[in-house]
Amino acid sequence: MGGFLILIVILAAVWLIFVMPARRRRQAHSNMQGDLHLGDEIITAGGLHGTLKELGESELQVEIAPDVVVTLDRRAVAAVAREVEVEAEPAENGAEPAGNEAEIEAEPAGAAPEPNGGQKRPNRANGADEAPR
Repeated sequence: MGGFLILIVILAAVWLIFVMPARRRRQAHSNMQGDLHLGDEIITAGGLHGTLKELGESELQVEIAPDVVVTLDRRAVAAVAREVEVEAEPAENGAEPAGNEAEIEAEPAGAAPEPNGGQKRPNRANGADEAPR
């Protein structure tokens, strides 16, 4: 009897941890697909970004470039694109933010040099670096 109770508790935990969040995500995605409007910027499951030009019951007309309109199944919409404002964080010492500078990582002072001076060795196992015959 005690083993049966433990099994029920484990099944309930699995349900709460895996099934409920997946159901919520699926419902939210379904709501998002049902709440599309003309002019929305969308991202498809294949990664295309476009603007909704026409809404049908099961298909959408999406403009992916000027004068290029494609027909997609409504289920192919992965997300509605939203603009996200990024605020630059000021530096602690009052200097300009380092966002526009190129990031260059220097080798640590105590690092050992790479073998062969950092040059790659030719791959002769497949004969790719040999002269043509």
